[in-house]
Amino acid sequence: MATTLVSTAELAARPDWRVFDCRHDLAKPGLGEEQYREAHIPGALFAHLDRDLSAPKTGRNGRHPLPQPEAFVSWLGRCGVQPSDQVVCYDAGNGAMAARLWWMLRWIGHEGVAVLDGGLAKWLAEKRPVTADVPRFESSQYAPKRKPEGLLNVDQIEKRGGEMLLLDARAPARYRGEQEPIDPVAGRIPGARNRFNMDNVSPQGTFKGAAQLKQEFQVVLGDRAPSEVVHYCGSGVAACHNLLAMEIAGLTGGRLYAGSWSEWIADPNRPIAR
Repeated sequence: MATTLVSTAELAARPDWRVFDCRHDLAKPGLGEEQYREAHIPGALFAHLDRDLSAPKTGRNGRHPLPQPEAFVSWLGRCGVQPSDQVVCYDAGNGAMAARLWWMLRWIGHEGVAVLDGGLAKWLAEKRPVTADVPRFESSQYAPKRKPEGLLNVDQIEKRGGEMLLLDARAPARYRGEQEPIDPVAGRIPGARNRFNMDNVSPQGTFKGAAQLKQEFQVVLGDRAPSEVVHYCGSGVAACHNLLAMEIAGLTGGRLYAGSWSEWIADPNRPIAR
């Protein structure tokens, strides 16, 4: 089974694989689904970041809080996914949105899940087929293989001490607190280092090679083991892209702080660095 990336050629040769379209625009939350209904990779179902891959917002749990595992498993069942399925996630191009579903499936123990390298942009550039037909799958009783793991909450982040390294996936200007186009407060969690998730991909929109990714991440991590790294971003989406990139590089064991910056700043008493 593929566990990190698959190519467009590999996906085209396997119509039996389960495919999910994860396109999403933060400024226009309905746009991805509109585009899906116009054209998508044959056999793909749509996974909406706000509706399917997030829990309701309370004003204190971030912009894209993770759903309870039971709710996510129920959604997988409604989509007809089986634990034995090879799942492929894609978005408009670089994989930042698709990585969220990739991580969530890994979170509940689904091993056979990968991101389409280059996404729909590469698929279309190669003139591969698309359709407006929405497939139908018989519902399943999805049974996770293990309890969810790899996740930390805000209390654990506050009490982390020196045993965890926070890695911020946002653009450098947001990390430095020079600008904040999405959240109401600029800055970063004190002690965090920066790895902009878009540095994981080439100018062509495909992931860099494993050796290059490993070298680049090791520069940021220093002497830290991958298992000591906790990833965050604005709302727990781009951070999953860094987790995927580290997995490609063979640097396994990183964890996610899903609430991320948007949850951290919900309490004005939490410290901020700029």
